[in-house]
Amino acid sequence: MSLLFICVKIFFARILDVSISTLRQMVMLKGKLFISTILAFIEVFIWFVVAREALTMDINSILIPIFYSLGYATGTLLGSFLAKCFVKGEVCIQIICNDEKLLKALKLRGYEVSVMTLDNKKKMLYLEVNSKSLNKVENLIKKADPKSFIIFNDSRKVINGMIK
Repeated sequence: MSLLFICVKIFFARILDVSISTLRQMVMLKGKLFISTILAFIEVFIWFVVAREALTMDINSILIPIFYSLGYATGTLLGSFLAKCFVKGEVCIQIICNDEKLLKALKLRGYEVSVMTLDNKKKMLYLEVNSKSLNKVENLIKKADPKSFIIFNDSRKVINGMIK
């Protein structure tokens, strides 16, 4: 086999196993243990085959570790993209704000908001949104109250709440 063929094979195999690894971690965080177990098996199987081939070659070329590393980096990027597209989730948004303008803007657009009064002026707002609509909500918050303090957290599970 030619060196270039081996390097390309290692590159694409690493993209595959690292993409699966990234996706597996996201699925596991969402509590889907059976799917993450299957993905873990596939991931390690591919990694073992590729690592064994890369480490037992008679060819001493810097290209093999370069392509191995490039495949890892590309797999991380691709896996993150796949996870964003396929792993659905909810995000809890906590906002500390000073006025009612933001609360009114959120409710006007149909978001269910829980409110906790911190002192006579500041309020903490809680809302759950689908991760796909996160950018839209973030822009709305920044536009309505650019000085608000915002925290985003992935939610594993939501009970008795409405998610828009």
